Amino acid sequence: MRLVGPEGEQVGIVPIGRALELAAESDLDLVEVAPMARPPVCKLMDYGKFKYESAQKAREARRNQALTVIKEMKLRPKIDAHDYETKKGHVERFLKQGDKVKVTIMFRGREQSRPELGFRLLQRLAEDISELGFVESSPKQDGRNMVMVVAPHRNAAKANRATRIAGPPRAEAAPAESAG
Repeated sequence: MRLVGPEGEQVGIVPIGRALELAAESDLDLVEVAPMARPPVCKLMDYGKFKYESAQKAREARRNQALTVIKEMKLRPKIDAHDYETKKGHVERFLKQGDKVKVTIMFRGREQSRPELGFRLLQRLAEDISELGFVESSPKQDGRNMVMVVAPHRNAAKANRATRIAGPPRAEAAPAESAG
């Protein structure tokens, strides 16, 4: 095995027995850091410290990972113009917050024989919100429903999510004057 010393220095290729002796002499543990390498790489270190540092790295990676939220908006093919504008406003609000939106069109009865109505409605919605988001998955018929997923543009989503986490800017409180 290839052995790395406690300060990161290369000891060289040594047999397992010799590596264990060196670990016992220096009062450290023999930790395998790269088992798939040829030959495997081991390091003389404190195993508790190694576990702690790897847990810290994993925690930091989770913290930096973005949490994606998918909101859903349901429409009907023969939606009224005002209702459409209201639903479009909700979709815009979700995209401004940095969330993905799953837009579902529900077909009932004879409406199922006219899927092009739903497709046109989804295309219209995609055009209306194009400055806030883009179509991540194009409209697909799924039984009685037609589904499309819209995601926010990257840079706008990050900026809005940062302000949402930090909160709105606080107004400075004016000192109270005594009326006395």
